[in-house]
Amino acid sequence: MRVILSVILIVNVLAFLLYGIDKWKAKHSRWRIPESVLLGMAAVGGSVGAWLGMHVWHHKTQHKKFRYGVPAILVAQIVMLVWIFLSR
Repeated sequence: MRVILSVILIVNVLAFLLYGIDKWKAKHSRWRIPESVLLGMAAVGGSVGAWLGMHVWHHKTQHKKFRYGVPAILVAQIVMLVWIFLSR
């Protein structure tokens, strides 16, 4: 269980940082991180980091697939975790 929590923490920190890096790259006209990677990080367990990254860095908040997609992924992951812990 400790390993799983560690992996989830790392994925969330990485997602948060990727949103910040992509925001910096957008401001400096650099090569961007693909949206599929940003959303993919949320989907593989980094939804909290992605959501925080969106709001802390003010990045991708106007894009509908991020504004609604990341919170939807977060809710789905919370429901899954509650279901897993209640079924033990």
